[in-house]
Amino acid sequence: MADRGGWWGKVLHRITADDDELEAEDLQRAARAEGAVPIGGCQDHDAACVAGTVRSVTVRTRSGAPSLEVEVYDGSGCVTLVFLGRRQIPGLDAGRSLKATGRISRDDKRATIFNPRYELLPATSH
Repeated sequence: MADRGGWWGKVLHRITADDDELEAEDLQRAARAEGAVPIGGCQDHDAACVAGTVRSVTVRTRSGAPSLEVEVYDGSGCVTLVFLGRRQIPGLDAGRSLKATGRISRDDKRATIFNPRYELLPATSH
């Protein structure tokens, strides 16, 4: 989010920007307010605190055991939270806001955190 040229520039940006861009900016602002770092800037092996909105929840099998995969988007990028040995976690649903802490693992530009600590956040109104 670059300098928009003061008050008028911000108003003009809000009028002319598309909905996806405005949503991404709102998510980034909310993540910063939670003390989180942008997902898009996380490097492999970084210990990071990220925050965003759950986009999808999927159960997969890894080595014969279930794992719950939760894709989180913060406006700058996505991270997949992988909970090994879990089929579901109450409250972790698409559209929910959360904050997660753990070590980033990057493979082919995909960021993953295995068994993160997480906190469900109150719903935000736009």
